[in-house]
Amino acid sequence: MSKEYPIRWTEEAGDTYLETISFILKKWTIKEVEQFEALTHALLDKLRYNQKLCPEIKKFKLRKCLISSQTSLVYRVKSKSIELIAFVDNRSDHDY
Repeated sequence: MSKEYPIRWTEEAGDTYLETISFILKKWTIKEVEQFEALTHALLDKLRYNQKLCPEIKKFKLRKCLISSQTSLVYRVKSKSIELIAFVDNRSDHDY
């Protein structure tokens, strides 16, 4: 059995997660929020056991996972944990 890595949220990850949920609620319904949360939690469950699941952004030594066509998760692999950096809108101009 693979080792389980704890997931740690940065303040920015928490803030951008809540901003994403707020945006979804403004544009759509609670159903879409629940879908986003389910996709996010499924991804986090996979990352716990496979911390290199998503492609590396070599410039920043981070990894980026596609959650949906609109949203990605950026994270860092640490020696004993996975650190969530931010949730980003794939349609926006960002460094990741």
